Amino acid sequence: MSESTKSIIVMKDIVKSFPGVHALQGVDFSLNKGEIHALVGENGAGKSTLVKVLTGVEHPDSGTISLDGVEVSIKSPLHAQSLGINPVYQEVNLCPNLTISENILIGRQPMKWGRIDWNTMNAQAKKAMLGLDIDIDVTKVLGSCSVAIQQMTAIARALVISSAKVLILDEPTSSLTQHETAQLFGVMRKLKNEGMGIIFITHFLDQVYDISDQITVLRNGKLVGTYKTASLPKLELITKMIGRTITEFDDMTKLKSDSGHMIKSEPLIELEGIGHSGSIEPFDLQLHSGEVVGLAGLLGSGRTEIAELLFGITKPDSGTMTMDGKVVKNFTPIDSIERAIALCPEDRKKEGIVADLTIRENIILAMQASLGWFKYLRLQEQYTIADKYIKLLNISTPSPDQLVKNLSGGNQQKVILARWLATNPRLLILDEPTRGIDIGAKAEIQKLVLSLAEEGMSCVFISSELEEVLRTSHRIVILRDHKKVTELSGDVTEQQIMKSIAGSE
Repeated sequence: MSESTKSIIVMKDIVKSFPGVHALQGVDFSLNKGEIHALVGENGAGKSTLVKVLTGVEHPDSGTISLDGVEVSIKSPLHAQSLGINPVYQEVNLCPNLTISENILIGRQPMKWGRIDWNTMNAQAKKAMLGLDIDIDVTKVLGSCSVAIQQMTAIARALVISSAKVLILDEPTSSLTQHETAQLFGVMRKLKNEGMGIIFITHFLDQVYDISDQITVLRNGKLVGTYKTASLPKLELITKMIGRTITEFDDMTKLKSDSGHMIKSEPLIELEGIGHSGSIEPFDLQLHSGEVVGLAGLLGSGRTEIAELLFGITKPDSGTMTMDGKVVKNFTPIDSIERAIALCPEDRKKEGIVADLTIRENIILAMQASLGWFKYLRLQEQYTIADKYIKLLNISTPSPDQLVKNLSGGNQQKVILARWLATNPRLLILDEPTRGIDIGAKAEIQKLVLSLAEEGMSCVFISSELEEVLRTSHRIVILRDHKKVTELSGDVTEQQIMKSIAGSE
């Protein structure tokens, strides 16, 4: 092996489990000197856990890590930094109230006569930034700088911490403009040419092909494989990430549901040029009563961002939204509830259920919020509502007074659905409603979505499982890199969706 391709990091048979979760199952990973190595995979693939093991945040249950051919036991993040392993995370972990110089050298300020030597410190910080081809006044307060400069400051800080050998960039471009991304890529190439190994984690596949030399794919805690970027077609990469082969796609043609006879011709909601900077690029979309519209795309493509915009969690900074022909002016969740819009969020544990409340209390939450806290639902009315939806959704529980945290994942998901169905929504947004639940519960929820559409409700359905999107949706919106790419309807196959996601329509 030549010096330019010498392995810096070799991780062998890494196993890491948490209660009820096998996060990493015998994963191998290696990083070479002078290489940009993309680490990709969908949510829950194991990327974050692998990086945490490499940076000493987590300790593996078994397996080995070698640095420059010598086996090491990484005890902590500080120990990892001392070994030259430096992560820069998506949320820049710096002090916005301090200067660029202070952020780069905090904890390592040069001293003179018992005081900080500001001239020397600023000169060292200036040199560190110039080393990244960034010419900037390092006495500027970091919080006044762009996200791109904050990212570069974080990288400069990582590089001066120790004799850096490995740089880990976790979603570094998620908040950057195209110009800023190009600037970052220039820095990455410069560091690569100087012999540094860079691990690049991103959901933007175009960027993977722009900058990386190798790609490692993880799925469900397992290694799918490591490939030279130039020899792995993008469509094949997506099939590896999702877990289906092209042959299977050819054999699994799915037609849209024939339950679309209730779709109204006039749109319930119309979005024109609507978007939010850094979140979702401006797009047009019509949602009709009686129709299920699926949103398909890889994680980070903009699916959840559209859901949050529709529900008022995010306020658009461009375009217009009309409902029943009237322009919507107020964008907050409370306003959305009043407009009869409901959202079942992606993370049911963090954003959905209130674990220490009962099933009854969880079900009536949104209805109570819409009424206001001074118009309290009578207890008997709460039980009537809870009993109705427990029966309707076949929620398995001995009593509506059972704590919701004691239910299975599928039954918890049904409780969240019940909460929003109790508000009689006209638009129901479902963000990954079947994630982490058993096949039986998945089938029940999919069937429910179609039956709600037949009753005249408008539904937006988001799922990482393409077969599920096809089975449930009358029309499918394809998203890629925070952009709406196209819409598909009629006789659509999984392969067509995959090609659209990959950009090879």
